[in-house]
Amino acid sequence: MSDEFAAVVDRVRERVTPDDEERARLREATDRLVERTETAVDALPVDGDVLLVGSTARGTWLAGDRDVDMFVRFPADLDREQLETYGLDIGREVLPEGHQEYAEHPYTVGEFEGFAVDLVPCYDVEDATAIQSAVDRTPFHTEYLETRLTDDVAGEVRVCKAFLKGIGVYGSDLKTRGFSGYLTELLVLEYGGFRAFVDAAADWHPPVELDPEDHGVQSFSDPLVVIDPTDPERNVAAALSPANVARLQHYARDLLADPREDLFEPDDPDPLSPDGVRTALQDRGTTPVAIRFETPDIVEDQLWPQLEKSLDGVTGELDRRGFDVFRAEAFADIESADEAVLFAELAVTERPRVERHEGPPVHVRDHATGFFEKYADTEAYGPFVDGDRYVVERERAFTTAREFLESDALFDVALGAHVETALGDGYEVLVGDDITALCPAFGGELARYVSPKP
Repeated sequence: MSDEFAAVVDRVRERVTPDDEERARLREATDRLVERTETAVDALPVDGDVLLVGSTARGTWLAGDRDVDMFVRFPADLDREQLETYGLDIGREVLPEGHQEYAEHPYTVGEFEGFAVDLVPCYDVEDATAIQSAVDRTPFHTEYLETRLTDDVAGEVRVCKAFLKGIGVYGSDLKTRGFSGYLTELLVLEYGGFRAFVDAAADWHPPVELDPEDHGVQSFSDPLVVIDPTDPERNVAAALSPANVARLQHYARDLLADPREDLFEPDDPDPLSPDGVRTALQDRGTTPVAIRFETPDIVEDQLWPQLEKSLDGVTGELDRRGFDVFRAEAFADIESADEAVLFAELAVTERPRVERHEGPPVHVRDHATGFFEKYADTEAYGPFVDGDRYVVERERAFTTAREFLESDALFDVALGAHVETALGDGYEVLVGDDITALCPAFGGELARYVSPKP
């Protein structure tokens, strides 16, 4: 390891390692939280046990992180509806100011002595291959890692997490589609440290397949496959997007070539002002368009797939209608803003009033005759023969993107179900300078858009 690389890693490790005071504060708070949760469980007419899971249980959390994952395990033969009911009852008792969120089943999120707590019910199953709910695996992950994560390895994991956060690829939520904490821990263990992981990632040729417990690699189509040591049927990296694998590779090479601490810190640009947006887009000579609507009332892991599906549907139709989408993104922030945006940048602002429509070759008699007769007595130009087929030049339905986006034809494209409902309740189309109206809520997103990085 080069002296420069080692020096950077040492400084990062020192910064991201919780000190004795923070460790004591967490330990005392979680002890009280466990006791309070056990008291709530004891009041139920069913057995259950309480356990701390995740990075705080495994000693790999970053200094300053305030997240605690608390699980309550119920008997495997408990009815699913009862598990959900008991889980929420405990949540209300332990976190009275908390609120309900939903993944595969509901759980409670709240604050306890300054820590953000996820209180999750799960089944107490024999092993991770017998799960009834996806979260049932999590206790096995903690059990697997607790004997393997020494203090030195935990330090390497923290450095790795800081790096992944710094380059924007940490988090397995469906907005980020990055590296989960468990995946990060497994990768550091598999390669034997942070530097070895970076060296390997810089030279990956996807698909990359890793099998820590030699279960035998299954058939997966993902760019990175890491067989779950506790469940041979699962790829721990299934949520990871190809783009984030590529981003990791880019920044791994960047770090090796020029070791520096700023790669371990998120680089969030200053939000753009309306004048900044206007200038940036004028310089590009393109036409920005956006659909702004009220964010559907669903959790983020349901929202982002629907936004992406809707963005694909809208931009695909804009392309088919000849407006040539240059680049597009969805914006949403359900914490600080209750609006969502489908944003696209168009290379073509306006299309001619007529469009070319080709029919079948003339020698395909039945289809060709049908095409000719369909247009023979219309206001279309033609039909005429071009090459060996009939062609007409007919009136285009929409000459501008705004016309299309403000029409009912928008609802003919593939939209996410909740997004379609939200659009049906009303939406606003922004074109050109109108885009500056997005700055108060999404100035940061627009800054990243006009100054893209790997």
